[in-house]
Amino acid sequence: MTQRDLLLAALRHEPTERVPIWLLYPYHRCPYYADVRSEPSYGAVFAASERYAVHLDRRSLGVPLFTAEVREERETVQENGWQVERRRLCWRDVSLVAETRRRGDEVEIRKLVDNEADLEAYCSLPVQTDPAIIGAALERQLPAYQREAAEFPLHLGSMMLDLGEPIGALYGQSNLTEYPIWSLTQAPLIEGFLDRVQERLRIVYGWCLERHLADVYFLVGSELASPPMVGVETFRRWIVPYAWDLIDRIHAAGAYAIQHYHGQISAILPYFLDMGPDALHTIESPPVGDCTLSQAYAVLGNRIALIGNIQYDEFRSRSPESMRQAVREVLDEVAGRPFILSPSAGPYEATLSERVAANYLAFLEEGWTYGKR
Repeated sequence: MTQRDLLLAALRHEPTERVPIWLLYPYHRCPYYADVRSEPSYGAVFAASERYAVHLDRRSLGVPLFTAEVREERETVQENGWQVERRRLCWRDVSLVAETRRRGDEVEIRKLVDNEADLEAYCSLPVQTDPAIIGAALERQLPAYQREAAEFPLHLGSMMLDLGEPIGALYGQSNLTEYPIWSLTQAPLIEGFLDRVQERLRIVYGWCLERHLADVYFLVGSELASPPMVGVETFRRWIVPYAWDLIDRIHAAGAYAIQHYHGQISAILPYFLDMGPDALHTIESPPVGDCTLSQAYAVLGNRIALIGNIQYDEFRSRSPESMRQAVREVLDEVAGRPFILSPSAGPYEATLSERVAANYLAFLEEGWTYGKR
């Protein structure tokens, strides 16, 4: 089986001749991971990954969230010894301002949605739901995406699109001290906004699915409205129906969905069965999370493939032999279940230390040999 065969079989929950391994970074450069393919310090790891690992070339396609009536202004100024980076959204009588202020080692941040008045204003902004405008924005990005897809060695895995979930449009702009309170006091307002963002996302996903741009879609959003930050009922309302709708569309087009989640998952794990992804990354055991792989399979059975679950920090702290032992323990725990071996996160470092490189190599080699079924 090629790496692509291993990946797709795992996502279909079919038996594989060995456990697939995924190091998370995309084949092409992106802003949130190290440039593994081009950075010399990653050279040995990348070469080994071509032999041992599945590759998912995670890409994003950007579409404006709001209509053109919403003006965005940016400026950087000096004020009383502070360097101030300011972003402003304006529409009719609405003006929302986000600031980052720096003076020496001091940093002060004001989010765009800082209080309830800001929340009401932000949720009133007109979301872009015109299919023609959204399609034109995506069409402009298509040639660059197609060049990357043509460069990607398909036998290694798949192109993977990360197009977002509705909650991301609010979470990243919000004062996270107030955000849990809003889940109790402003739920109808927020849910109306999420409905409009979902309408936009249906168009974006549909455009990509109709063109068969990727075999795999990566949904990042479930961790943004979950315990302990907000209650289980909020997760059920703000995450589950929207994710289910998008995943159902992905499946109807013959593609696969991987959901991403960091943190304490045990209280909400059954709801992932309602959403229906093909795989879930990552289950985090204590002390970082609150659920072991065995406990997760007890809830999910074989209906969702699990991806994980060695913590990224362990690549910095373990010895290579200790890393090999950790890999064996994970593979023993999941024996016979639908599973993809991966770190919990990373790689983030622009250059790789010798210790971390040695642990990546141990992880790959042991996963390949011990993971043979």
